[in-house]
Amino acid sequence: MGNWSRVWRLSPAERWSLALALALLPLTALALWVVGFRRWQATLARLAPVGPSPKGRDEADLIGQARTVARMVDAAARHGPYRATCLPRSLALWCLLQRRRIDGDLRIGVRKKAGRFEAHAWVELRGVVLNDSGDVHERFAAFDRAIVPAGETAL
Repeated sequence: MGNWSRVWRLSPAERWSLALALALLPLTALALWVVGFRRWQATLARLAPVGPSPKGRDEADLIGQARTVARMVDAAARHGPYRATCLPRSLALWCLLQRRRIDGDLRIGVRKKAGRFEAHAWVELRGVVLNDSGDVHERFAAFDRAIVPAGETAL
């Protein structure tokens, strides 16, 4: 089976991120429906390590690590048993980054297309879009600040 051979070619860290994403995506979709966005994001924040990112991390390396995690979440959403939409995908990615002490920003944008209101979620790290195309800002008007868990404040 082609997909399994690709999984075994991943590094152990990539396989772990993929496994976590496979579990977290359907759990996040269910939790959003049952407890709502704010409470689930606050719960995910409590699961992440406390404290700032370790000093001395190279920015290019940090963004590379974040993009790798984003690829694993995308693979889980595309090929796993649950086909997640943008909000569960972005919350799962945001959580997995937080667990690695990578402080990504959850962003939500809106637009009106063909008379219909649409919303979209994605994650950025230092202004770099991780789980969408770089033109997402042209397609959706993002809220002024990143979406942070209840009780925290965005910088």
